[in-house]
Amino acid sequence: MNFDAAYIYSPEQLNYKFSDEHPFNQKRLILTKDLLEKVHAIDPKHVLPARMATDEELLYIHDPDYVEAVKASSSGKFRSSYSLTYGLGTEDTPIFPNMHEAAAWLVGGTLSAVDLVFEHGYKHALNLGGGLHHGFRGKASGFCIYNDSSIAIEYMRRKYNARVLYVDTDAHHGDGVQWAFYDDPNVCTLSIHESGRFLFPGTGNVNERGDGEGYGYSFNVPLEAFTEDESFLFAYEKTFRAVADYFKPDVIITQNGADSHYYDPLTHLCGTLNLFHQIPKLAHELAHQYCEGRWIAVGGGGYDIWRVVPRAWAAIWLEMTNQSMKGKPIPSSWIDKWQKETENVLPASWLDEPTLYPKIPRKEVITQKNERTVMNTLKLIHDII
Repeated sequence: MNFDAAYIYSPEQLNYKFSDEHPFNQKRLILTKDLLEKVHAIDPKHVLPARMATDEELLYIHDPDYVEAVKASSSGKFRSSYSLTYGLGTEDTPIFPNMHEAAAWLVGGTLSAVDLVFEHGYKHALNLGGGLHHGFRGKASGFCIYNDSSIAIEYMRRKYNARVLYVDTDAHHGDGVQWAFYDDPNVCTLSIHESGRFLFPGTGNVNERGDGEGYGYSFNVPLEAFTEDESFLFAYEKTFRAVADYFKPDVIITQNGADSHYYDPLTHLCGTLNLFHQIPKLAHELAHQYCEGRWIAVGGGGYDIWRVVPRAWAAIWLEMTNQSMKGKPIPSSWIDKWQKETENVLPASWLDEPTLYPKIPRKEVITQKNERTVMNTLKLIHDII
């Protein structure tokens, strides 16, 4: 077991809860950690606490009036004007008590991961409570109040003078992070996601390439709906390798949304668990190739919290620590513990059955369109070089 990796977790991260009916459910953090514990893949020595981000750290990215509005909403002083102005109190991002504190704990977890990698000798760090990539400087969006990845990137720029490569494989475009650094040549963003023609937030087109000094440091691969593992992984590997070689980062931060899976209720992609085992493998490889191993990973989307997210997110930790569950079953003790809480039949294996979903009739057309998109995305590098 590799102790070069840190697993960030604190119970306070569970307090980020909009309502019992809201699709964003942090119970997935408990389910994932319990699964890793049941297979003896994580030692208490691995688990290090998050912290609460300070107001000063939040202001690295977010506007002061926005942070004050979040604080006011958290303490029962919500105003109806906040919905239009700040995106608070909407259907996507309703308010809840102590919202500011809960969101700041998620940010602090990612900042803790950063410091462990840059100051305390860890090669890799995982904060599954992070990955809230839709938060903007002055507005909540898409279940995200504070944007932990953007704050962490700015933190790395200021404190460690690092060139940061951000890679986002959530089914939804990593819009908040992209726009935060759209004119910054020291931060490169790569987002591989379902096309905005079909899915929130509607952005992430190939022609979003950066602005001013940041031109040439924003990359997007909008995939066709119903994209399967093979086409997704082709796009991911082709672009990630090319962008890493072009940018030559000091650190890689990956956002690992698990909502590209076929079972996810909010998206239209056809990923299986094989996809989520392969994604961290390449990040691990390239972190050692370009960054002396510096790799920070966060969570993100993922709304089938029972059948998908625990296995998908556990796979990140297994890769970070060079462990494999190949050929091993999901422990019956984990299934027995949680099955009574869901109507879904919990999976008994780490990978999905080949018959998970019926044959996609337009597979060949979808694959060809995605290949053309990849070529158009990478044309930017060829044009600049």
